[in-house]
Amino acid sequence: MMTIVWGGEACPEINDGIAHFVASHIPGCGRGFTGHVTMGVIEGENLLAGVVYHNWSPEADIIELSAASISKRWLTRPVLKAMFSYPFDEIGCQIVVLRVSENNTAMIRIAKAYGFQAHIIPRLRGRDEAEYLLTLTEEDWRSSRFNRKQV
Repeated sequence: MMTIVWGGEACPEINDGIAHFVASHIPGCGRGFTGHVTMGVIEGENLLAGVVYHNWSPEADIIELSAASISKRWLTRPVLKAMFSYPFDEIGCQIVVLRVSENNTAMIRIAKAYGFQAHIIPRLRGRDEAEYLLTLTEEDWRSSRFNRKQV
């Protein structure tokens, strides 16, 4: 059974542990994260996946998400609901942003399937690598087939 755990100011050890897990699984993320809140997906005693909410701009109601996993099974409907409830319901964001290497075709495909709009920026990851900015608006999330109640 998978369990969702949250890190933040109230749980700095969990927050830092999940953020370290995510950073260690993303190439080029060696500096890690600052000013973040995290969500982890645990099965038994193993951390299967983590999400880091960072670069929050409350003035523009935007937040960036970074995520990593060691299992494809973590993206269930309850996890997706929790993952997007934080930015859209808890802190009132109007859009979330993912930054993904052009080489991470699996993540780009998954994000598009969940309703993210893709915008490619040449050289954003360096001279020889483009990066996708994937955006999901609150309205697109709320109308998503993944956010509807199952019958």
